[in-house]
Amino acid sequence: MLTGPEAVLASVKTSGKKALLAELASRAAGVFGLEERRLLDRLIEREALGSTGIGGGIAIPHGRMASLATPRGLFARLAQPIAFDSIDDRPVDIVFLLVAPEGAGADHLKALARVSRLLRDRGLVDKLRATDSAEALYALLVESSVQAQSAA
Repeated sequence: MLTGPEAVLASVKTSGKKALLAELASRAAGVFGLEERRLLDRLIEREALGSTGIGGGIAIPHGRMASLATPRGLFARLAQPIAFDSIDDRPVDIVFLLVAPEGAGADHLKALARVSRLLRDRGLVDKLRATDSAEALYALLVESSVQAQSAA
């Protein structure tokens, strides 16, 4: 899902949830060739249904875009935690944006579950929080994803 270090943001400074979603939509639009405004609208619509803050300082905002062929991910580590209306009311500092094709019903859910499982690994999340470089964050995510797939 992560295409490379270009899909990793190491130290995002943002003022709040909506500003973060706008930043993620902008970056994803450039990296994945998506329409920024449409993606932002999808993310805001999804958040209106209920927060994608899953607890533990982690959020997995997600949406669907007709112009995609396969699910794509963008990872962000925030410089400072922000309020995200998470289920545990904790501020968020680890964010994984997931964008899936419009008709990717089961594949979208599988990708979401894979990301959720990956970010439930407390050791990995601690390492992600302690890492400042996009390349190192990317390496940690890829290595952990490979290990998780081989264990499954």
